[in-house]
Amino acid sequence: MGRAKKQLAKKEIKKVAKKETPTLTNRKAHHDFEILETMQAGLILSGTEVKSLRLGRGQLNEGFMKINKNNEAFLYGVTIPKYEFGNRYNHDPDRIKKLLLTRKELLKWRSRMERDKLTAIPLKLYFKDSWVKVLIGLAKRKLNEDKRRDLKEKAVTRELQREVKNKNFKLT
Repeated sequence: MGRAKKQLAKKEIKKVAKKETPTLTNRKAHHDFEILETMQAGLILSGTEVKSLRLGRGQLNEGFMKINKNNEAFLYGVTIPKYEFGNRYNHDPDRIKKLLLTRKELLKWRSRMERDKLTAIPLKLYFKDSWVKVLIGLAKRKLNEDKRRDLKEKAVTRELQREVKNKNFKLT
């Protein structure tokens, strides 16, 4: 096998591996919150936490981000269960995780969170190359009326799409 074929084979393996890497999503976030802005951040994790995430285990539903007085961001409420094959070096499942962000981003989000009474929540946890990243959203809680309005809008658009599909009309 020539050198070029080996490189192509490695690239194909990497593509397959990228597709199979698990991601955790916060499904309730878009239902309970109105997402205003998003940003990507790195996470400081132990080895057993990363191994547990590679198996697709974890929960983001209760998570939120806080920025302390020293301008450090931490992720609370994110649960990563213990790694099954970990020994005494296994991690605490409800450990507080430190986020890696630039000072400029931290100061910008901190001022918006305090000024507009917003919340920062994790939307998605994924692998980028070999690094674990989290997509954080700056969010405003939805009221019950807003949730009902969204459900009505979805129902109306779904019904319109059904009618268009049945009568073979195209909207332009």
